[in-house]
Amino acid sequence: MSQHDNWRIQEVLAKAFDSYCRLTGYEQALPVIENWLDSDCANTRRAVSEGLRIWTSRPYFKENPQVAIRLLSAHKEDSSLYMRKSVGNALRDISKKHPELIAGELRQWELSSSEIRQVHTLAGKFTNNR
Repeated sequence: MSQHDNWRIQEVLAKAFDSYCRLTGYEQALPVIENWLDSDCANTRRAVSEGLRIWTSRPYFKENPQVAIRLLSAHKEDSSLYMRKSVGNALRDISKKHPELIAGELRQWELSSSEIRQVHTLAGKFTNNR
């Protein structure tokens, strides 16, 4: 599925990934989440970032938003525009409940690349870090 070009199929993959994590338990699924985020395939990485949105409404990440922020922020300079937009949007979602955590994370970023600046702008929409 991850190799398919159709965006609808990619959405199904993201939903299926979230279902897997829900059934497994989000904390127990962390090794799989990390494995998928390390994939060479942008669609696989995006299935995680989109499938688990809104991350902080998911068990485990609700109590551990810093883990979600760490996992997502690691992809702020992803080679895929598709993935970077997903990361920025997911971090922006988290900022609605945890603006101080996202603002703190964004302050640490070196804004030397256009890729990072793009994610920073998306993620910082509801913080004072824009």
